[in-house]
Amino acid sequence: MLKLDGVTVRFGDRAALDAIDLEVAEHETVCVLGPSGSGKSTLLRVVAGLQPAHAGRVLLGGADQGGVPVHKRGLGLMFQDHQLFPQRDVGQNVAFGLRMRRAPRGEQTRRVGELLDLVGLPGAEKRAVAALSGGEQQRVALARALAPSPRLLMLDEPLGQLDRTLRERLVVELRSLFGRLGTTVLAVTHDQGEAFALADRVVVMRDGRIAQTGTPLEVWQRPASEFVARFLGFENVVAATVSAGVADTEWGKVPVPSGSPQGAGRLLIRPAGVRLVPERDGLPCTVVARTFRGNHVTLQLRPATGPLVEAECALEAAPEVGDSVGVAFAAGAVVVLPVG
Repeated sequence: MLKLDGVTVRFGDRAALDAIDLEVAEHETVCVLGPSGSGKSTLLRVVAGLQPAHAGRVLLGGADQGGVPVHKRGLGLMFQDHQLFPQRDVGQNVAFGLRMRRAPRGEQTRRVGELLDLVGLPGAEKRAVAALSGGEQQRVALARALAPSPRLLMLDEPLGQLDRTLRERLVVELRSLFGRLGTTVLAVTHDQGEAFALADRVVVMRDGRIAQTGTPLEVWQRPASEFVARFLGFENVVAATVSAGVADTEWGKVPVPSGSPQGAGRLLIRPAGVRLVPERDGLPCTVVARTFRGNHVTLQLRPATGPLVEAECALEAAPEVGDSVGVAFAAGAVVVLPVG
């Protein structure tokens, strides 16, 4: 459906996109993740035709889009601030793309009704946009983007202005909706939880380049670099030398999975793989902080040497700040990262 072939965009001396290669298959949902300034929104704008590329090609359905204006690319666009027309009611907003295509009035009415039912706003055609909640406006913007049956739907931080509870509910609804419609989706977000819940495939960007791509499970379980690991929120990263199934670190000897790269590297240990044991049986640590997370507690542990260790444990087993504990590491939660 979509192919980016060596796409480069420069703003002065800085490459916002640096020779990006990316493909999105028919009916696939791909989410592009990255911190501010990583190039993810520029990528979306290039695909849409809102930003010219200085090098490379954008192909849709195999056709080079060089010189093709935005309105002729057959794309649906939905932005963080929705950009609804306040002077028009809900039905008129949803029908906008259909009117631009000069669809017959009967088709417009039928399609608007279908889409409002689909996004959970049946019978809302005559409601004023200003009277809608943020979540309802998001649904109207989605219906408007879907109305012309775009071959590619593009979302730019679509849930960024909503509260967390509403975001979590809507992202599940969106994934189900895209599956039913067979929609091809390219979305950008800075929220990894949102991306992992929505996407078939995740692309992590850094400084205009792709740092890693894979399924949400692949990226979560096997970050390709320390940058990706820390971007995903993992803090237990330490220098290590790996030999014969064991990593030598500032935290002592840590078991690693079989087949791990040997030699010098960086070691990631997921908090769930940090086990609390009697102090005499593990790395001695002091609890310096504990944070309630709903169904578990996150602990910050200070060993005698090396950086802090983050651990997770059940509520009923959580030690108090100031307690002394021992720490052991589970090999299944360890990832040997490349240096650099």
